[in-house]
Amino acid sequence: MRKNSIKNTRINAEVLRELSEIIRNGIKDPRIHPMTSVVSVEVTPDLKYCKAYISVLGNEDAAKATIEGLKSAEGYVRRELARRINLRNTPELKFILDQSIEYGVNMSKLIDEVTKDLHQGEGQDEEGEEEEI
Repeated sequence: MRKNSIKNTRINAEVLRELSEIIRNGIKDPRIHPMTSVVSVEVTPDLKYCKAYISVLGNEDAAKATIEGLKSAEGYVRRELARRINLRNTPELKFILDQSIEYGVNMSKLIDEVTKDLHQGEGQDEEGEEEEI
């Protein structure tokens, strides 16, 4: 896999920004969850295709409904993207559910629980030793 050029990196950033704005303010579909964010975007160097990684803060049903809503609004989103960004080709969009944020939050909670349990265990050991002396 080749590295992204500076031009491709800038295009990815611009598409990410505009796509986030379109999803947040432009689409009125009730299936799309209000806590939807675009995590990253990968536009091919020939500007024909675009993978948009979408994260939804909510349950799995809300995430699936959001992806369905975005797929049904794909034509509108692509037209708005073409209107806002002047590119040689407007990429064909593919929305992919990204659960890395949820995974990170869950791992953080688990780590917090383990460290809390460790601190409580240390506190009990220290108290027990002090009482014996």
